[in-house]
Amino acid sequence: MTTPLLRVHNFAISLDGYGTGEGQSADAHFGHAGDRLHRWMFTTRWWQAGGSGGVDDAFVQRHDPGIGAEIMGAGKWGHPGWHEDPEWKGAWGPNPPFHTPVFVLTHHPRPSIEMEGGTTFHFLDASPADALEAAREAAGGRDVRLGGGPTVIREFLAAGLVDHMHVAVVPILLGRGVRLWDGLEGLEEDYRVEATSAPSGVTHVTFTRKG
Repeated sequence: MTTPLLRVHNFAISLDGYGTGEGQSADAHFGHAGDRLHRWMFTTRWWQAGGSGGVDDAFVQRHDPGIGAEIMGAGKWGHPGWHEDPEWKGAWGPNPPFHTPVFVLTHHPRPSIEMEGGTTFHFLDASPADALEAAREAAGGRDVRLGGGPTVIREFLAAGLVDHMHVAVVPILLGRGVRLWDGLEGLEEDYRVEATSAPSGVTHVTFTRKG
């Protein structure tokens, strides 16, 4: 029996490597980046009926199939200071788009929150390896998606835990925020790397673990 994979899908970064902007808040989930890292998604069929069925859509469609659980950082789940509000239920609305158990890595654990549509948020103060073990147990033999943000993905890459990663390099310059690649020199040696350009200007780069 093969071990379920840990996969990253549709993680968008700027040309200068930022996965989120500076100044995250309750009103600005990606800081000064706004929605600029993700506009390419909004024109696809995956996002809306009648959208584009091209290269961008082909990649974004891989987000959900085969996923049994997700791991994300506290910054993707909420905003700085969310732990001070015990009623806060995340930035994703009453029916989040995950539809699986989601393990939120945080130094401020709280009781699990069951949402509409099959998403339940669990809060862990754990190492990448321990979080992955918990997520795999919940995934029921399916793969685990690593959702971000950049700090969490960087930590899992540094620990050698990511099996497949799709990064969408968006043709913008953010200049400040949180970078993905810092401290990962030579990462490409452990992966087969492929790049595909889309008419939108986005370059889709995939990393698939060798062997």
